[in-house]
Amino acid sequence: MLKLARLFHNRNAAAAAEMALVTPLLLGLMFGSAELGNFFADQHALEKQVRDGARYASRLEFNTTYACPDSVFQDADWRTKTINVTKNGAVSGAGNPRWTTYWDRSCTGGSQTVTASIRCVNKSAVATTTNGPTGLYSSLAGTTIPVVKVSGAVEYRSVLGRLGLDLTNVCLRADSEAAVQGL
Repeated sequence: MLKLARLFHNRNAAAAAEMALVTPLLLGLMFGSAELGNFFADQHALEKQVRDGARYASRLEFNTTYACPDSVFQDADWRTKTINVTKNGAVSGAGNPRWTTYWDRSCTGGSQTVTASIRCVNKSAVATTTNGPTGLYSSLAGTTIPVVKVSGAVEYRSVLGRLGLDLTNVCLRADSEAAVQGL
């Protein structure tokens, strides 16, 4: 009986027992933080690249007699160049991509990871005074203002995927719009 009483009062392995109880929580916090940081970095990279593409397209030169959305730009190849800028940072498409395999990660069922399109907004929708549209767009012919939209989607690659947790069905998406201003 005396040996049993001594066993209950023995504190030799208390630290090891406490560490064994706390370790799963600490590992969960550590891997969760790494996964969340990776997710935010991946989403931010996608948003930045899509924003760069929309900003590039909004600065392209107007067609003198444009019809929205069909013939807004003088360059008929504007869509391909915008996608190249979004993916590689270069108009030619031969630039160094920010991340080498980033745009190869298409979402499930998606064939095109970057798209560029134009939508038309009525000038009256952006009027700032009772006299009608003002500023840059007041001198444009027609009643519409072209707005370019660049969209991107990539599959998210999980940090925990390397440890066996399958998260391949997560798709990151981003859109960016910019009113075409021309040069």
